[in-house]
Amino acid sequence: MTARRLPLSGVRVLELGNYIAAPTTGRMLADFGAEVIKIERPGTGDELRNWRLKQGSTSMLYRTINRNKKSVVLDLRSEEGRASALELVRRSDIVLENFRPGTIEKWGLGPDVLEEANPDIILVRISAFGQTGPMSERPGFAAVAEGYSGFRELVGDPDRPPVRVGISIGDSIAGMQAAFGAVMMLFDRQRQKIAGAAEAVTGSDHSFEGMESLADRTVDVALNEAMFSVMESLVPDYSAFGETRTRTGGRMEGIAPSNGYLCAGGKSVVIAGNGDGIYKRLMEAVDRPDLGEDPDLQTNAGRWDRREELDEAIGAWCADREVTEVVETLETAGVPAGPIYTAEDLVADEQLAARGMIQHLDVSTGEETLPDVAFPGITPVIGGSSIPIDHLGPDLGEHTDEVLEQLGGQLPERD
Repeated sequence: MTARRLPLSGVRVLELGNYIAAPTTGRMLADFGAEVIKIERPGTGDELRNWRLKQGSTSMLYRTINRNKKSVVLDLRSEEGRASALELVRRSDIVLENFRPGTIEKWGLGPDVLEEANPDIILVRISAFGQTGPMSERPGFAAVAEGYSGFRELVGDPDRPPVRVGISIGDSIAGMQAAFGAVMMLFDRQRQKIAGAAEAVTGSDHSFEGMESLADRTVDVALNEAMFSVMESLVPDYSAFGETRTRTGGRMEGIAPSNGYLCAGGKSVVIAGNGDGIYKRLMEAVDRPDLGEDPDLQTNAGRWDRREELDEAIGAWCADREVTEVVETLETAGVPAGPIYTAEDLVADEQLAARGMIQHLDVSTGEETLPDVAFPGITPVIGGSSIPIDHLGPDLGEHTDEVLEQLGGQLPERD
């Protein structure tokens, strides 16, 4: 079988990131063929190795987010580590980092040094508040940035404090935006080459020669801005109408009925009956045609005002039925609805399986190898099904000798 050509094959990325944001960017680039060399500190490596650790020395979280990468151990605080890193920069297309602003400069790896080593390099930086502005030097995880973005104020019930969603959504969205920024700059660099702006290729299959300085073309992703960018009309509604949105539980402001409902047997369902035509079909399906014909409920605005009444009616109907019956009935009626999945449901889902979105691999915990463990597939899909995962997140320093012997750099001393 012919190996599948991946769109980022031939692109080399040097990942200096830890935790989730920058490693998510690196994972996305690696998933589509980029050679991502992850630099980890001696001894402990990326702290993510110990997050949600159930067994052994390396978590499933690390194995998932750092799949398809190579792990190289370097001490970037040392002269030897810095020199080896710069050798890798000379042979890379992208440098990706998510340290506190000023950290790589302190290590002697700032933009001016990187550009001197490789004028064509693309620098992608992720931080709490960006590289400029009065808050740029503040440390911060995505949980804090979510608060500054306005996102956290909208999550939870109105009579309780704001809550956090169950995943690192701020890091993940920032990582996606950084991946887009990296590919955008790769495209622009290649366009410059095709247009004739570059006359030579140095250490890369692509060229940026003759463009603005690295500082002017750095991709600068702030966690708070990444979350702010998905806040839809939160600010325009306030600026134009003085509206201050707050938490609405499982609902979406101004849209009804759309919520989660508990079914018989303990499972829950999401029902989105907020389209005007869909709403009437939903009310017929839940045996409340009177509400479907009510003239005050023919628009979202009217339904939002009576959302409690509508949710009570829908909830009562769901409570008497198993989730499968609810979904089947509403699908027949043409009403968008679906079960709220658990991990157990996900691994058994036929739709995910059909598109390669559940992939089974053997995985080491650091103490033993667990067979046939389910991992999420690669998105977006190209060609009808997920690209197969090449390998899971590597052991600490697994590729140090291979990479440094191939690309240059000083091999670390062994005890």
